[in-house]
Amino acid sequence: MGFIGILIQVTWVAVVLFELTAAAVAFPIALPNCPDRCGDVEIPYPFGLREGCYIDDNFYVNCTTNSFGKTQPVIPENFNITNISLQGQIDMSMYVAHDCYVQGVSKTWNAPWLNSPLNFTVSSNQNKFVVVGCDTYGDLYGYEQNGEYISTGCASECESTKYIVNSSCSGVGCCEVDIPNGLRNISINLNSINNYTKVENFNPCGHAFISKQGTFTFSIDSLRSLREIEEMPMVLDWAIGTETCNDVTNKSSYICGGNSTCIDSDIGSGYRCKCMDGYSGNPYLRHGCQDIDECENEDNCKGPGEQCLNKLGNFTCSCIEGYHLDQSAGVDVLCVINQPSLQVKLFVGVGIGFIVVLFCSSWLYLIVKQRKLIKLKQRFFEQNGGLILQQKLSKQENSTAIAKIFTKGELQKATNNYDETLIIGWGGFGTVYKGILPDNRIVAIKKSKTVDENQIEQFINEVLVLSQINHRNVVKLLGCCLETQVPLLVYEFIPNGTLFEYIHHESKASTISWETRLRIAAETAEALSYLHFAASPPIIHRDVKSSNILLDSTHTAKVSDFGASRLVPLDQTQFATMVQGTLGYLDPEYMQTSQLTEKSDVYSFGVVLVELLTGKKALSFDRPEVERSLAIYFISFLKDNRLFEIVEKHVAEEGKAEQLKEVANLAKRCLRLKGEDRPTMKEVATELEGLRKVEMHSWVNVDSNSEETKFLLGETSDSYKYNASNKSTNVYDSVRDHVIFDLDDGR
Repeated sequence: MGFIGILIQVTWVAVVLFELTAAAVAFPIALPNCPDRCGDVEIPYPFGLREGCYIDDNFYVNCTTNSFGKTQPVIPENFNITNISLQGQIDMSMYVAHDCYVQGVSKTWNAPWLNSPLNFTVSSNQNKFVVVGCDTYGDLYGYEQNGEYISTGCASECESTKYIVNSSCSGVGCCEVDIPNGLRNISINLNSINNYTKVENFNPCGHAFISKQGTFTFSIDSLRSLREIEEMPMVLDWAIGTETCNDVTNKSSYICGGNSTCIDSDIGSGYRCKCMDGYSGNPYLRHGCQDIDECENEDNCKGPGEQCLNKLGNFTCSCIEGYHLDQSAGVDVLCVINQPSLQVKLFVGVGIGFIVVLFCSSWLYLIVKQRKLIKLKQRFFEQNGGLILQQKLSKQENSTAIAKIFTKGELQKATNNYDETLIIGWGGFGTVYKGILPDNRIVAIKKSKTVDENQIEQFINEVLVLSQINHRNVVKLLGCCLETQVPLLVYEFIPNGTLFEYIHHESKASTISWETRLRIAAETAEALSYLHFAASPPIIHRDVKSSNILLDSTHTAKVSDFGASRLVPLDQTQFATMVQGTLGYLDPEYMQTSQLTEKSDVYSFGVVLVELLTGKKALSFDRPEVERSLAIYFISFLKDNRLFEIVEKHVAEEGKAEQLKEVANLAKRCLRLKGEDRPTMKEVATELEGLRKVEMHSWVNVDSNSEETKFLLGETSDSYKYNASNKSTNVYDSVRDHVIFDLDDGR
């Protein structure tokens, strides 16, 4: 072999022994001479247990002994840490909010909170906000990294435990929502809608908490067992400082060590460090990232005749004796056995044959799969009533102009395969996408969440009726797609947002005058009156609210979102339906009796009128308890003759006092508790139009022309009589298995 060959082999063995020895030494996680453990929890740098062992005060961990004698690390505010991950997470315990009542009186109530530094936020992808109870709503408040105040929450109800489904947090006994990204300085608030008076016999308590995903599974037993639980596991995201990698890399404050790279944090500010490929350890230490022995991985160099050689940051494969490197293969390493050329040709022939068989099999598989997709679309089409709709359209003249049946492919192309950037709205009934049809028409495509298979014929009838509605203040239904699991509805696109935004968003609230607000109210009332009295069959909207009133480029009102609407059969006078709608706008009589009439829309419209007058939200948990329901709060001001104390400032300045009083009194009549005491939408529309005419003809002398004024205003007396046109109505209800309450915050 020779002296040089022996020297090379000895050197190679020495290098391998050195790297194996280095790999056997445990990777350090803390600074030299600093403790790296508190109890059972490892404390890696940049965190530390004493001064000089952490990067700054935000990363100080206090190692304490609890009342049970167990050593436990805590962060400020005395929250227990169970794990610190160098990938940017902290596992910890967070207090549970409890709210228990005895005979309608709160006996146990707490509101947990956590103040965290700027670069410590509640993880949005590893936590859920959970509310458990049968008469409970919970809110999570906090601040984003940019300092903006934000809140989220959900409500949970159940009249009996027999409706509760284990492992389901869909709103019956338990609800859960995602947590906004970059949330810190959090607090949890818990309340009851009815003080548990309706469910006190089996569950007088509610609970709310942030829970690490996978650690909490809801069951009926949770209603009782959660009363004894004080803490639940939660995950915090953390990052270093507030600068990005580009800003900090060349500064002395940059702490990423050797063989590591910098990654911008996804929580809004700061950065994190990560060991480069082929290295492992603590990237925040100067020499924390050390080489990984890839040869310990049995998947590396596992081919015939291959052997693994570890190198710094990577590895190489070489051939053992009896094999040689085949460089013609076009890959890094392919060790082939030394054999005659005939055997090599045979091997290549077998390989080609295998590739041909694989190609043919794949081709056949794609054909079978394509046929299955075609059959699936046809099955959905028939299941969603496509044949019934085609049959009814064929019997109508100019049916293509009334409603079009779109294909699944057409709407996928129009929405770029339902790109999330094209989402323009969402709510309890589905998601709305902006789409562009082949003829360049811009449309709104509503993707519903569920559909009741037992109500397909009524759904088809509803599509036919809504597609024929041609009213300037109602969003036009253009057609539908039935080739998907749930039907898709296609509407005309309204570009200027919702009335909710123009009332409640600071950037838009002052851009519409009182005159415009009054016109929008009159147009909306006219649209609802059309649905109640001119449509055949009549339609009850059932979810009238400011976020369902769209505005076009001229601020013309367009009533939208008929996902909760119901058609009124002409051969019935009364029908009970499961309560569905948005809290703050729901008719109290409808909630109490489940009897849906057109007067339920009148009540909801009354709340919208109050929004236009006051600029306040219909329901806000940010206001004191007596002010949360805008309708009740507004009525109390009218009783005390304090109308102009609640009217929005610029509305009071622009509108005439008498006109504002008339609108307020009209809203008051719409908000009467008994439906039979409320005016019809036709009467409301007439009165609003009369008020607009008086405003436009300011030369009219109200005192001297009282008869003409009454004609313009319509009947303004409080004594509306119940007549045949103001009767209870019949509806069919395609949602029978659950009760839906929206907490409206804009669309």
